[in-house]
Amino acid sequence: MVKARLRHIGISFVFLYAWGCASAPPPAPEPPPSAAATDAPPQASVESTSAEPKAASDATKQANAALKQALPFNDQQDFADAQKGFLGTWEEPTIKDAKGRAVWDFGSFAFVKGEPPPEVNPSLWRMAQLNSIHGLFQVSDNIFQVRGFDLSVTSFIEGKTGVVVVDPLLSKETAAAALALYRKHRGNKPIVAMIYTHSHVDHFGGVRGMIDEKAVQAGEVKVIAPEGFMEHAVSENVFAGTAMSRRATYMYGPLLPKNAQGTVDAGLGKTTSTGEVTLIPPTDTIAKTGQKMRLAGLEFVFFMAPGTEAPSEMLFYVPEYKALCAAEDVTHTLHNVLTLRGAQVRDPLNWSRYLNDVLGLWGKDVEVLFASHHWPTWGNQAITKLIKSQRDLYKYINDQTLHLANQGYTMIEIGERMQLPPELDKVWANRNYYGTLNHNVKAVYQRYLGWFDGNPSTLHSLPPEDAGKKYVDAMGGAEEAMRKAKTSYDSGDFRWAAQLLNHVVFAEPKNDKARFLLADTLEQLGYQAESGPWRGFYLTGAMELRQGVRNLPAPDTASPDIVAGMTPEMFFDYLAVRLDPAKAAGKKLTIRVVITSAKQKQEYTLFLENSVLNYSAGKATEPVDATVTLDQPTFAATTSGNLKLPDAIKQNKAKVDGDQKKLEELVGLFDTFEFWFPIVTP
Repeated sequence: MVKARLRHIGISFVFLYAWGCASAPPPAPEPPPSAAATDAPPQASVESTSAEPKAASDATKQANAALKQALPFNDQQDFADAQKGFLGTWEEPTIKDAKGRAVWDFGSFAFVKGEPPPEVNPSLWRMAQLNSIHGLFQVSDNIFQVRGFDLSVTSFIEGKTGVVVVDPLLSKETAAAALALYRKHRGNKPIVAMIYTHSHVDHFGGVRGMIDEKAVQAGEVKVIAPEGFMEHAVSENVFAGTAMSRRATYMYGPLLPKNAQGTVDAGLGKTTSTGEVTLIPPTDTIAKTGQKMRLAGLEFVFFMAPGTEAPSEMLFYVPEYKALCAAEDVTHTLHNVLTLRGAQVRDPLNWSRYLNDVLGLWGKDVEVLFASHHWPTWGNQAITKLIKSQRDLYKYINDQTLHLANQGYTMIEIGERMQLPPELDKVWANRNYYGTLNHNVKAVYQRYLGWFDGNPSTLHSLPPEDAGKKYVDAMGGAEEAMRKAKTSYDSGDFRWAAQLLNHVVFAEPKNDKARFLLADTLEQLGYQAESGPWRGFYLTGAMELRQGVRNLPAPDTASPDIVAGMTPEMFFDYLAVRLDPAKAAGKKLTIRVVITSAKQKQEYTLFLENSVLNYSAGKATEPVDATVTLDQPTFAATTSGNLKLPDAIKQNKAKVDGDQKKLEELVGLFDTFEFWFPIVTP
């Protein structure tokens, strides 16, 4: 279902339908079914106004063939490593939820075999084949992984007194299946600890499929996470959550068919599962590098790496097994310095420094490296080589972006000029499967210098719709602009054709010929993309140009566990984001909110003035217009959208003292955000 497909891995999208807003929407329908693996791609001519997908153009075929010649495809070591230690896999074709709905389909990517089709970058096709290898694998004598059951990987570390689980996948159902497969081959060993390596949802969302919260509360199972985990697990994508999640429908391609002209791989893993996202809060927090814990009779040494792939992240080492868990900081792809769905820019310089520090701590001893995506690496020489390569990869991107910026080059110019040295570029683990060199360079520029390139001509540019009309007029009208774009398309200059046609579409959004030609153009760029997310953006953009914005219910991924992790402060901050300044203009309101529980009473005062909503914690120090009192479960229900505040008042679950109309007035000032806003059209 679209609803669950949009739970990023790597992210938690929280939508709050609260305090008088619409309740959470129903699940969205399934995306269009995938074409059969044997379906031949349509052969429609680009000259037509057909809204159907097109085959690879000659220019795309040539570009993909050239890349295949440039990279060392005869190196098959990754295939050997990805299959090493295979013990067995899930016997059913799907993993289902309690209602019998498939949340993971092992056969949906069965077409990814043999030689790459012309519509897929051969390097991405290679990664798609590697990520299709699934099952339980023995990593070392006492370490096991289940791979290919979700976007992420879950690991089982056996100790003397039980099992330590690392990163329990995205969904409860896939996690339960992974545990069942592990126990089928390794017996019913008790789980004594659960480690969340970082704050992205594909590394904690399946936790209730493996452990019970009662066992955690009884002290039978520890849940361990890095400092800041709960804050970032809930809040990273709250404030821009609608926009991030909408862009994720492009990045992960959940609306695309799974075939050679649609989704083939996400680069970091196959795709995302569609089950229930859960969360059990940590019982133990790791706050500093070198911190040790004894789990299942084994010593674990932790290494803090905040601000790398996630704002809250840690690695760890098990000395007895000479095993290093790299979380998501060393995988078999160049990662994102800035994810295309949107987030805060990450720090590649610190990322590099942390990897260098890891080498200094354990580089001489480590014999097995495993992460929470992709397959492990064995042998000290191979491991140190991989870590050094990725250390230098992120350092090079950081340093050389600044090197060129200090020579006066702009963000876009640096993206075009930047090339990795061959000794980094030809390493498969450094390729652009998830992040890309081009957009990571731009992210580094943004981190240090912001969006403005220093040229005053770009300081106050026209918005796309206005600029589009003027560009089209300057080019002699839409027909002439399209003629020029068609010439560029025919010559294989798809990037320029896309820029030209984008102006036409924003100038004349109802021009079908322009939209369809732009769709054809984006499609060819998608076929050439080595990055799974780039392919998703291009092909989903093409689909939207042909079909329009699909009027589906908005995805609702605010699971009860994640909502329960929100603090009142997070909720009030989000209310301020949703405030409509036009409605609030000239209004001055003061509302007291009292949240009660068996353990404490929390008091907040909301101040509306100057079309801004502020709040302060503690008892009110000045008169208020109204006071609303509700218990913690009712507050959680209203923040999640399961209960509207007016209904809570009617049901006597919330009490109002003072002027209730003032409270209702405040509730009426908040916007709800329409999810399916257009991206490739005005």
